[in-house]
Amino acid sequence: MTLEAIRARIAAAQIPAAPAARLLAVSKTRPASAVRALAACGQRHFGENYVQEALAKQRELADLALQWHLIGPLQSNKCREVARHFDWLESLDRAKLVPLLDAARPAALPPLNVLIQVDIDDEAGKSGCTPDQTAGLAHLVAQAPRLALRGLMAIPAPAPDRTQRADAFRRMRILFDALRAQHSGIDTLSMGMSDDFELAIACGATEVRVGSALFGPRR
Repeated sequence: MTLEAIRARIAAAQIPAAPAARLLAVSKTRPASAVRALAACGQRHFGENYVQEALAKQRELADLALQWHLIGPLQSNKCREVARHFDWLESLDRAKLVPLLDAARPAALPPLNVLIQVDIDDEAGKSGCTPDQTAGLAHLVAQAPRLALRGLMAIPAPAPDRTQRADAFRRMRILFDALRAQHSGIDTLSMGMSDDFELAIACGATEVRVGSALFGPRR
């Protein structure tokens, strides 16, 4: 599906009077040439799961003004590279990473934009803090001078019943609104992917993460 077609579907799903949802192109496992082709059509935000893969693409595409988001799990030994080379971290899920990221973010760069990943459906073994841990983790991020708390991210459990998915999205929206009431600068609720991004937007998503619908099936 073309970038224009995805953007049209996002616009059609938009809640009246709500800010336009941002498209994050999930470029993990895709070659730098595919990212360049999409960038030529005006796409600027790209999401990667793996730090080393992303760094290689960043070097190859250094001539482009792109915004790089880490959306995969972050290990503490990768905090320095993420703090130095990414614009967004969407998968913060535990407190011990906060001081590591804050200390490693260069003063010459703007603060690192941070989303807290929430395990909204309490899935065993899945990355993300619990909903009850969100407020405390948000407070730590907000106190870090080289980090900018921007909102929340979630990957709800896959469910064929769209009612269940919508329920998870709405619970995320409630958490997001509570966070926004406590902190300034909160503007991003990242949820929804290729198969359900329109439902997520209808439930209040401000960013959707689309991969296969843009790039085609993975090899």
